[in-house]
Amino acid sequence: MKIYDISQEVFGCVVFPGDPKPEYEKPAQIAKGDLYNLTTFSMCAHNGTHVDAPSHFIADGKNIEEISLKSFVGPAYVAEHEGELTGDDAIAVLERARMSDSKAVKRILIKGKMVVTEEAAAVFAEAGILLYGNESQTVGPEDAPMAVHQKMLGAEIVLLEGIRLTEVPEGVYFLNAAPINLGGAEGAPCRAVLIEGIY
Repeated sequence: MKIYDISQEVFGCVVFPGDPKPEYEKPAQIAKGDLYNLTTFSMCAHNGTHVDAPSHFIADGKNIEEISLKSFVGPAYVAEHEGELTGDDAIAVLERARMSDSKAVKRILIKGKMVVTEEAAAVFAEAGILLYGNESQTVGPEDAPMAVHQKMLGAEIVLLEGIRLTEVPEGVYFLNAAPINLGGAEGAPCRAVLIEGIY
């Protein structure tokens, strides 16, 4: 069994332009005579490796605590793509996933520097996948992410953003990307891992 940590370290993570950066303090330190070490921190729900719930772009969409954990945990397919992901590209990814494992097609992760187009988002929405993930801090173009988010989140596809797949070959894995249970929030950080050899 091999475990791939596909998460960013929080305090050194990439931050979406305009979002606040994670920060921490050490109010208690053994080195300064305190009984214990203690860390406090503040961060945006979308810093580093995180998931988007539908309410991120859908006014009456589900918040993070309302989403079943089955969306975040289970078989997943890792594909590789560079550049724009077109509708035809999305169809091809789904077909490769289906041929590899019919259950893995419900969770699609794409490695590489790529951008999801509205056409690709529509393909994923029509296919009824549970989760889509990519290495960028956002799904869709960074300067205009709304349309792609609305199409996918409107279909209740949870989005796993800011993952790191450089060391992960294409194929089928067991994914655990369960988010922190932030009640009422539209997103949450997670420690995402892929496990090879147990599924």
